[in-house]
Amino acid sequence: MKKVTVIDYGMSNLRSVSKALEHVAGKDWQVLVSDKADVILQSDKIVFPGQGAIGNCMTLLKQTGVDAVIKQALEKPFLGICLGLQTLLSHSEESGGTTGFNWINGTVRHFVQSDIHIKIPHMGWNQVQQKQSHPLWKGISDNSRFYFVHSYYVDPKDSQFVMGSTPYSGIDFTSAVARDNVFAVQFHPEKSQHAGLRLLKNFLEW
Repeated sequence: MKKVTVIDYGMSNLRSVSKALEHVAGKDWQVLVSDKADVILQSDKIVFPGQGAIGNCMTLLKQTGVDAVIKQALEKPFLGICLGLQTLLSHSEESGGTTGFNWINGTVRHFVQSDIHIKIPHMGWNQVQQKQSHPLWKGISDNSRFYFVHSYYVDPKDSQFVMGSTPYSGIDFTSAVARDNVFAVQFHPEKSQHAGLRLLKNFLEW
């Protein structure tokens, strides 16, 4: 039986992610939640969700040693969600400046309130325009709506890694990236109903 592991570092709502994966996995997959290096690295696929402030996240990852595991896990099929995307970039403006894993060169920036009617954080349903074709977009219509909750967005230096963008606060921010065997999204597929579940299913089939 194949295994997909959701990385547990003590700072995320893992139940909704694991339950969504179980919903789409079928009988060929075992869904695990773990912070153990051997469990994570022996898995066929890895999901890294995150929420909260990136400074606290990176500190906790280092304290638990999970940061070293993630660096190795990036060699496997890997899905980052929300903060799991932001940590993959070089640097974040959040928490007074935070260094990321530098898997993709770029900066995580705070939304600028361009209009008094624009609310920060960006919370709720919004469209994702598919910038490039990718196996994880299979069966998902362009401009499908996904669920977001965030105040910071990723700004990669190289557009070749940008898989999706979303309009908010006067900009089209990057909402999905991919590099090699890694795909990461700003939105929450586990909370995004049909399109989100299809993306998780696509990840398992990728």
